[in-house]
Amino acid sequence: MVEGWRNGFREATNSKPLFVTIYATVIIGVLVSSFYVFSAIYSPSNGSYSWLSSPPLSTSGRIYHPPQENTTVELPVAPPPQVLPLPTPEEAQGKSLGKIWVSPPRDKKMPPLETFKLTKELFGERVKDNVIIVTFGNYAFMDFILTWVKHLTDLDLSNILVGAMDTKLLEALYWKGIPVFDMGSHMSTVDVGWGSPTFHKMGREKVFLIDSVLPYGYELLMCDTDMVWLKNPLPYLARYPDADVLTSSDQVVPTVVDDSLDIWQQVGAAYNIGIFHWRPTESAKKLAKEWKELLVADDKVWDQNGFNELMRKQLGPSVDGDSGLFYAYDGTLKVGILPASIFCSGHTYFVQAMYQQLRLEPYALHTTFQYAGTEGKRHRLREGMVFYDPPEYYDSPGGFISFKPSIPKSLLLDGKHTIESHFILVNHQMKQIRSALAIATLLNRTLVMPPIWCRLDRLWFGHPGTLVGSMTRQPFICPLDHVFEVNIMLKELAEDEFGPGIGIREYSFLDNPALPKQVKESWLDVQLCQEGKEGCEASNNTSPSQVLKFPKRSNEDTFKAIFSSFNNVKVIKFSSVEDAFIGFSDKGREEKFRRRVKRYVGIWCCEENKTPGHIYYNMYWDEKPGWKPVPPLTPEEDHPPF
Repeated sequence: MVEGWRNGFREATNSKPLFVTIYATVIIGVLVSSFYVFSAIYSPSNGSYSWLSSPPLSTSGRIYHPPQENTTVELPVAPPPQVLPLPTPEEAQGKSLGKIWVSPPRDKKMPPLETFKLTKELFGERVKDNVIIVTFGNYAFMDFILTWVKHLTDLDLSNILVGAMDTKLLEALYWKGIPVFDMGSHMSTVDVGWGSPTFHKMGREKVFLIDSVLPYGYELLMCDTDMVWLKNPLPYLARYPDADVLTSSDQVVPTVVDDSLDIWQQVGAAYNIGIFHWRPTESAKKLAKEWKELLVADDKVWDQNGFNELMRKQLGPSVDGDSGLFYAYDGTLKVGILPASIFCSGHTYFVQAMYQQLRLEPYALHTTFQYAGTEGKRHRLREGMVFYDPPEYYDSPGGFISFKPSIPKSLLLDGKHTIESHFILVNHQMKQIRSALAIATLLNRTLVMPPIWCRLDRLWFGHPGTLVGSMTRQPFICPLDHVFEVNIMLKELAEDEFGPGIGIREYSFLDNPALPKQVKESWLDVQLCQEGKEGCEASNNTSPSQVLKFPKRSNEDTFKAIFSSFNNVKVIKFSSVEDAFIGFSDKGREEKFRRRVKRYVGIWCCEENKTPGHIYYNMYWDEKPGWKPVPPLTPEEDHPPF
């Protein structure tokens, strides 16, 4: 039965449209006429739809939400046969692109794995205007991949393909209606972690893929999964038809103030292979082949370092005086460096907001320059409101709490930007976040983190506070991973040792358009007041404008008693949490809470000309008389404060 189904499937996928038109001025014979009629009626199909292509639909416009997974499509009625010339392969490109997010019918079986093999024909089904946009990953990055696809389909781009490094991802994407192919990597389905041997293996797979695809003759826009497209990049790339390779970079100092290519002579940072565009020229194919051979010869070479090593064999001269292209590699490869202001790194987007300052529209965002692994990348994209989360993320059981931080102007703006003034500012906010985390765990609610203001940047090396020449403003709203260990905050810690988990959301959460109506319209504003003053008492009575006055310095029992009346309210927003909570009644629970949140904070890095130069944040800094932000003085002191 299974073999018969497979054979039938192969026949269907290999079938060709049969166009039969009978021109008869003389009836040659009943037998011949019958043959033509029979052929027209019993042709296997009136269209050939592979596993990548859904039947053509009349729907147009952007798709913002994927349909239900069991969506089925009704086949259109076939038009009368007509005589048309068969299109050339070039003319056919893009004309059979199937709709994305349209799931196969659930009564169908998963096609055999060999159906998804990397072939020129498979790529040709998704190519449009000779360009294909590709990313790849394993199942651990499923949500990143869905986000990547969604942004492209929102931009009306469908000439995309996703390489699956494990069968679990391949099957999941297939059933969601996303064009996918098998990279044959047999990769683990879990997050491998930056810098690990498996991480480097993933990088080499990218190089093998580029080397395999370029001979097909298609332009390849290759992307990492931890980036998103914010604007259609294809018109921009088309502005440079002579370029063999257009690459992004880790440049943090602007070389141009418009949307032209970065000035290559001024780019000292690494070329970043998370976003780059290849044309199938002989020079590009030669580079890809040598890059692959370099990595095969030494599995310790990081793919990006290998790319930079080859590219920098020769730099210059410029191709011409205007385009921004230059010769690199072997002296024949024509290269352009995409401007870091609009093909953004995690630094130029989240720290400098370079595109905003230059009044430019960003094309892409890549989550580099962050400090909390995969969870940190995910949280960064959520802070930017560009991550694709399922509806339940926006309506957590138990609801949410948020608060308005209280920051004196003097801490934010007065005096010089020094290590000491930075820590005074951050510590003041950290103490409030500590109280908010305690209230969140008491009420079993998810905490919407506040925006955190920093005076100094965070990097991996010693620096004077901000990178010289960058557009970093002081102070600035810094990503959560600059201060907190986001990966630890989101990790499941043993409850018997650390108490119950505390859910968090990004500071932009309540402004996200994806927030459902039932959450937006279910609010309780809480104003702290001084107990003993008129109208300030522990009560669940609210004002006509739905404001609850709540006494400062309340204990655990008071919080539970009052707010249990508002369990059906989705969002409880405190005007402040300063002096709101005096402590847990259960000292055992308090100890577990302290053990948990001590692990939530990270380091600031790094003071110049000191080894080590990093300084540990301390969630309970205020309990240590005379605490100062200084690096560890001895190796024994070089550990987190727990």
